[in-house]
Amino acid sequence: MVFSRTVNSTDRVDLSVRVGALRLTNPIIAASGTFGYGLEFARLVDLNRLGGFVTKGISLEPIEGAAPPRLCETPSGMLNAVGLQNVGVTAFVESKLPLLRKYNTPVIVNVFGYCLEEYVEVIRHLEDAEGIAAYELNISCPNVKMGGIQFGSDPALVGEVVAAARNAARRRPLWVKLMPLVTDIGLIARSAEVAGADALTVANTFPAMAVDFRSQKSRLGNLTGGLSGPAIKPITLRLVWEVYKAVKVPVVALGGVETAEDALEYISVGATAVQVGTASFSDPKASEAIAGALERELSKAKIFTFSELIGKFRAENG
Repeated sequence: MVFSRTVNSTDRVDLSVRVGALRLTNPIIAASGTFGYGLEFARLVDLNRLGGFVTKGISLEPIEGAAPPRLCETPSGMLNAVGLQNVGVTAFVESKLPLLRKYNTPVIVNVFGYCLEEYVEVIRHLEDAEGIAAYELNISCPNVKMGGIQFGSDPALVGEVVAAARNAARRRPLWVKLMPLVTDIGLIARSAEVAGADALTVANTFPAMAVDFRSQKSRLGNLTGGLSGPAIKPITLRLVWEVYKAVKVPVVALGGVETAEDALEYISVGATAVQVGTASFSDPKASEAIAGALERELSKAKIFTFSELIGKFRAENG
């Protein structure tokens, strides 16, 4: 990667970025589903050193989740089939959110539902609560009222659910987390943008499976799970690039980030910030460590304003 040299009156790196109206002190965000409600990591990680963190998905009613085993290691990655286990929005507001308010780090609440009305109702419950910086809409869920088709797979459905969520989310920014396996992710991204998304997270896990030929059964409690980790980074890097070219709203990258260099590659192709997910399973302090390493890398490169790197990738060779 080629960095331009920047002259600055101070040797301190400014890692701050703006994801729409939301300002982050640094671009490293702990991803949904890998960081619990944030509270589980509070004794291991200085939450105030993160740019932000996304809670596990919150639904209208509590969900027990999938049967074990829920995790399965794969070459350069991991499969998970947690089943969106969570306490439900009422318990989240009453018992989790008050404890999160003592931290300065922005809390982004991941929201999902199995029909449009559930997305709206979850956000309405959250709108009355304090201590939330933004919402992240998980549109990879099946729409049970339309035969189980996933919201995020069809541009019209994307527009419909995002518009409804946008109408409900009057107090806070709305991020939309896109599905990776779609025919044209640029088209999906534009539908979300037009419907009112303030930022786009790219992307969710990839549907995959692992089997044990000895038992002839799945290695997970479910038949399939979501693939994440370093194995998917080259694919999501392309997806981030395609979305960045298609929309004007900020892009938040997600997929296989384990090092500061991984994060900088995503920033180069257009991401404003990155989320760290699977790396937290092997090292709970991964997000905090990457944020620190990022500052050191830029300082060595004599770059003192992080935001100047966004989208500097050159599509042509030579």
